[in-house]
Amino acid sequence: MKHSIVHSWVCWSLAGLFAARVLGQAVQRLVPQPFLPLFDAFQGSRLPYALLLGAQVLILAAMALVSWRIQRRRLVPVPHIGSALRLLGIAYMLFALARIVIGWAAPGANEWFRTWIPAFFHVVLAAFVLTIAHYHLSAGVARR
Repeated sequence: MKHSIVHSWVCWSLAGLFAARVLGQAVQRLVPQPFLPLFDAFQGSRLPYALLLGAQVLILAAMALVSWRIQRRRLVPVPHIGSALRLLGIAYMLFALARIVIGWAAPGANEWFRTWIPAFFHVVLAAFVLTIAHYHLSAGVARR
């Protein structure tokens, strides 16, 4: 039981962080606020905002569904899914962290490396994937 609670709490927290990023950029697009970073600071690619927002909403929906299913103990742990998600999550995290390191270490690097808001939130998304991997890999152990 405690196992599901911890994973659920972490998943909901990461989803909340990502939702704050999505909301912050939407606010800056519609009614810019002086206390938030500029709209362009949220934009890490040349992807049109409407397409980016649509993708972010789908990602948030998936995050909420997985978080809810873990919270309700309705996500059945499958170890081989956990193994695949662990590999994907590690690769994603390493890529996201490398992006940040290159942006800090090379001031003349491409702007994509220097947009810290999207870079940070890729770390958040990678952490979500790793949390789900851990859930799948350790849930069976926690039940014993």
